Amino acid sequence: MAPEPVVDYFYLNPNKDLSEIGRVAVIELGNDSSYPQIASEMTDALFEAVQKKQVFGVIAIRQTNPVWRSLQLDSEPPYSLERLAAIRRELKCDGILVGSVTAYQPYPHMAIGLRAKLVDLADGQLLWAMEQVWDTTDKTTEKRIKNYFQTQMRSGFAPLREELVAVSSLKFVKFVAYEVAQTLRPR
Repeated sequence: MAPEPVVDYFYLNPNKDLSEIGRVAVIELGNDSSYPQIASEMTDALFEAVQKKQVFGVIAIRQTNPVWRSLQLDSEPPYSLERLAAIRRELKCDGILVGSVTAYQPYPHMAIGLRAKLVDLADGQLLWAMEQVWDTTDKTTEKRIKNYFQTQMRSGFAPLREELVAVSSLKFVKFVAYEVAQTLRPR
């Protein structure tokens, strides 16, 4: 059994079951930080973590995809019902996960802020949302990293142990994506 989500602040619509959503398009995250690559890296990690969670089917829509520009997916919801229907038809999906990296700080004081939401394309209802900052200097984050390392990463990193997550931006982004995905759960 998977552990309970450790991200403190997230919303899960009590009237909808995520397992009934079908297929979700993970839209490349926006970037409010001064590090151009972090949004793409976070999107990749989030897509992989959500896919591993297996609550619903997922596809990724990159900013380089012509559909992204034609549907104007760079703006955040709320969308009109007509626009929701157009997105649903074009992407052949039932929901979209949108958001942005709100902040990023690389090693030695790694931190990342993320805002995301999952919208039902059938009626525009918010299915799930979260906003959180992960900071490697925070003691609770440090404990969660240690737990993540022990339960999710393969052995063989003995010299660095859980410090690997706190010094490698790629490992840190994967840790954050894992925590976000843990909040996506069916009723």
